[in-house]
Amino acid sequence: MLDGNLDTRAGRLNDRYRHHAAIEVLRRAVTDPDLGRVALVSSFGAESVVLLHMVSVVAPGLPVLFIDTQMLFPETLAYQRDVARRLALTNVQTITATDAEIAANDPDGTLNQTNPDACCDFRKTVPLERVLSGYDAWITGRKRFQNGQRAALEFFEPEPPARLRVNPLAHWRPEDVQDYMIENRLPRHPLVAQGYPSIGCAPCTSPVAAGEDPRSGRWRGQAKSECGIHFIGGRMVRKQVSA
Repeated sequence: MLDGNLDTRAGRLNDRYRHHAAIEVLRRAVTDPDLGRVALVSSFGAESVVLLHMVSVVAPGLPVLFIDTQMLFPETLAYQRDVARRLALTNVQTITATDAEIAANDPDGTLNQTNPDACCDFRKTVPLERVLSGYDAWITGRKRFQNGQRAALEFFEPEPPARLRVNPLAHWRPEDVQDYMIENRLPRHPLVAQGYPSIGCAPCTSPVAAGEDPRSGRWRGQAKSECGIHFIGGRMVRKQVSA
């Protein structure tokens, strides 16, 4: 039976795997009794193929949860199918909001323009939570270099009230990601070459200019930096913007 204290378990796991490489953190995470039932959540975005490849090596049958918001770029949907086929991932599960939820919350598909938090919530957070309620931990591709809120990210972190998050790539640098893709000849998301280093839903993602933060194209011009599936202390993460 899992220890009910998330902080204790996260601390114990971080101590246990503090000096392990990312793939070893992943390999052990899928079988460690301190984690229980584990799934990978993947956007099949710009850097997702790194973790997906690692999963294909250590646990190709691991549940891979893909959230289709029904507002994704067509290129993302095609890339998802291609990567799953190439890597022989056998348990990719597509998650969506229900027709009733869409009809009730966003019948004309414009909610992202007036309330992007609410749009992310019903299209991503709520459907994902329905599925994650059957798991004790989930694996993310978050990294410390991505923005200020992730700067102190550890391999394992509590997600109250009852889950842990696993971040095998937490300590990787941008060049580590690129080197892994090159060394393993992994397919790139086609939008990366068009100036999209971070890729979300089509209406809320724009190209990034040279020198900009890689995530600056997500919800550009808004006080928002996370879709809502990654919370800190149970609250939506927002970046500070100057007046």
